Amino acid sequence: MTETAVEPDVAPSRPRGRLARTAVLVAVFVCAACGLVYELALVALGSYLIGDTVGQASIVLSLMVFAMGVGALAAKPLQRWAAEAFAAIELLLALLGGLSVLLLYAAFAWLSLYTPALITTALVLGVLIGAEIPLLMVLLQRIRRQDAGSAVADLFAADYVGGLVGGLAFPFLLLPLFGQVQGALVVGMVNAAAGIALVLTVFRSELSKRAVLLLTGTSVLVGGVLVGAYVFADDFEVTARQALYADPVVHAERTPYQEVVLTESVSFNGTHDTRMYLNGDLQFSSMDEYRYHEAMVHPAMAGPRGRVLVLGGGDGLVLREVLRYPDVREATLVELDPAVLELARTDPQVSTLNGHAFDDPRVRTVSEDAFTWLRENRDRFDVVLVDMPDADSTATAKLYSTEFYGLVRHAMADDARVVVQAGSPFFAPNAFWCIESSMRAADLRTVPYSVTVPSFGEWGFHLASAAPGDANSMEIEPRSSMEFADPQAVRSPLASPGAPELRLPQDAPPLRSLDEPTLRAAATFPPDRTRIPGMEPSTLMHPTILQHAQGEWENY
Repeated sequence: MTETAVEPDVAPSRPRGRLARTAVLVAVFVCAACGLVYELALVALGSYLIGDTVGQASIVLSLMVFAMGVGALAAKPLQRWAAEAFAAIELLLALLGGLSVLLLYAAFAWLSLYTPALITTALVLGVLIGAEIPLLMVLLQRIRRQDAGSAVADLFAADYVGGLVGGLAFPFLLLPLFGQVQGALVVGMVNAAAGIALVLTVFRSELSKRAVLLLTGTSVLVGGVLVGAYVFADDFEVTARQALYADPVVHAERTPYQEVVLTESVSFNGTHDTRMYLNGDLQFSSMDEYRYHEAMVHPAMAGPRGRVLVLGGGDGLVLREVLRYPDVREATLVELDPAVLELARTDPQVSTLNGHAFDDPRVRTVSEDAFTWLRENRDRFDVVLVDMPDADSTATAKLYSTEFYGLVRHAMADDARVVVQAGSPFFAPNAFWCIESSMRAADLRTVPYSVTVPSFGEWGFHLASAAPGDANSMEIEPRSSMEFADPQAVRSPLASPGAPELRLPQDAPPLRSLDEPTLRAAATFPPDRTRIPGMEPSTLMHPTILQHAQGEWENY
């Protein structure tokens, strides 16, 4: 470009027709769609890796909006060379945006620098996205001069519609078809193609031969990098994922809800250890999962148990323990992710571990969100077992709310019992007692207990029954000694008045870890881990469980 380049406030040197204006607006549309996909990809990746959806969205969106303002100001000196600058920015944005997910995953897997890398990436992408609109405005005015209000209206209409398409395409098209890493790379290719195509066609006459050659060569280089990254993305993801786990990964898939990983190791004495992880969080180890599942299931089975409802527990291990009672007529399992159910049915390690529970004719499975399913459910169950992932994300916090436990209470028949897995009273005491407070606010009478699971440490549960009489009344007379018909029932000092007896069924099958002395010890909490007074219940509008869980599990 020579020193006689057209100033942005000078009339266009060459009139262009309606087709050229349409091309610019199409470029605005595509760039806006790509920019929003980059934002959503960063939020989604953080949700998978960190779990804090609200926090990740707040960091990414606030930083990028701020950086977009900086980028808009930074683009002002570039308006003299609007076409070249726009092409260069789009190529750089396509390269960094396309590689952003891959680079952040690498920072998480190998460098433990995810948050600094996320902040840097959000700022850089925001600056580049912010620089687009001022330059596109200049290019639009060079085609045909129009008043500022009309030009802004055209430009932002295309920009907002592009944002809509990008926002919808990310979860419903890109993620299902390509996944996060390759989806971002595909968007990067589209971004680069749109930017360079506009400049090398509509505005080619404004470019010097050197600029044309430089932009063409750079676009080929960027395209080559993105295509190469796409080709090797699967190998990269396998390698990066393995770096996150101590044992060999034998199965991994990214579902619309989470990342599901199975690992397998063999000790020197030939013992196999199969482990399942959801979004990086350990769900079970085959070495000691029976300790967890026996403690969760069997205290709830000491009473009527013809109909059992399992919320969560898609691996089938809770179901395995339930089905050991021949008088269970029906067991309904509600699991959000159908991929987990399919894995539990078909994977040899998991299906053997759960005793092929899903082949039992008494079992009915439902692939649906538990909260939604409970709202529509009209059935009543004798036993409800709530085996949900920990409440360390907004997606799971609602499953530990008073409203959720109210729905659970509504699904309970007379004399029914419910057990909720409640995390660790040692590592996360505030979360543990917040869950109890939320259950009691839903008029459930609770008794807490905990057992030791080597893979997790000390792990806690809350056994509860619905309060008799008026569901809105919190006044219940304390038990008389005559109510303890079973001399082996545990009389926990932390049990709510009217709570069920903590005991094993008299016809319990042979258990590997749980017996009456163990259960009695499970109900004993030392003074430094007793109930925390004044704990506020968690609700949908005030998810206090999320604050407790995120703060405590970071140190776990």
